[in-house]
Amino acid sequence: MKRLALLTIALLATGLSVSAQKFLFTPQWTAQAQFAGYYVAFENGFYKDAGLDVEIVHPSVTESAFDRLKSNRSHATTLQLVQAIEMIDSGIPLVNILQTSMNNALVIVSRRNVNPLTQRGQKVGIWAAGFSQVAMCMSAKENIDYEWVPLSSSVNLFVAGAIDAALAMSYNEYYQMVQAGMDLNESNTYRFYDHGYNVQEDGVYVTKDYYKKHKDQCKRFAEASRRGWEWAAEHPDETLDIVMDYVQKNHIATNRVLQKLMLEEILRLQVDRDSGQREFRLRQDMVEKASHMLYENGFILNEVTFSEISAE
Repeated sequence: MKRLALLTIALLATGLSVSAQKFLFTPQWTAQAQFAGYYVAFENGFYKDAGLDVEIVHPSVTESAFDRLKSNRSHATTLQLVQAIEMIDSGIPLVNILQTSMNNALVIVSRRNVNPLTQRGQKVGIWAAGFSQVAMCMSAKENIDYEWVPLSSSVNLFVAGAIDAALAMSYNEYYQMVQAGMDLNESNTYRFYDHGYNVQEDGVYVTKDYYKKHKDQCKRFAEASRRGWEWAAEHPDETLDIVMDYVQKNHIATNRVLQKLMLEEILRLQVDRDSGQREFRLRQDMVEKASHMLYENGFILNEVTFSEISAE
């Protein structure tokens, strides 16, 4: 027993854990390059180096990532900033432990080869997946009065001409439309980050209760994940190989070209436009902008402060 105790002390003194701590992580969507850094961190052993036994569990049709977080079936998930703010306002305290997105990826693309802001009152596809808040705030402020048409998981309505324009993420649906043969360019694409609506998107969140009890574990997961993203930026080809393995294991209908474009755009959006650096930090000014925008447009009852959401 004494020898075992001495061995445990020796291992802890060298920074090694006797047994890795279990950490369940659920990205908010199915397997794709949007989550490449986490796949890299797992496959390259960065989480193990941090003393964590990480399991990456994607959401299912019947159980969303946030459902898993609320029921303590996952310890962390990725969310867009506006989603996290809405959830905090609804009475579910969350803490951001890592911010990957530094720029907004939302665009509106027109099928009529015109500036989408000239299409007042036109039918615009809007996704039910939870990234429509910024677009609805913009439409109200600019007095565009779009007729919103719900979309599920396909760009078919847009491609078929049943709607005049559609929301898209610049790393995902935008390229799906391009692959479907649509002629999209800067004259018929409205990029939100160029027009005063640049609020950050993806970050890693845990419940405040979990954070209070496991600060060190959260910090180690965040640092290992950041290491994964930095490696992905330096080794895009190897990263794409890893992504495609996850895509195939999860039976996702996609292709390598689309995932390559997604990875390139995700990495581009991680670079802060002001500093030119990949900073991995939640910006106070963007939290305040997003919170005020949501409050002004009735999405939340009370503005959420930076101190409420930040781990700092």
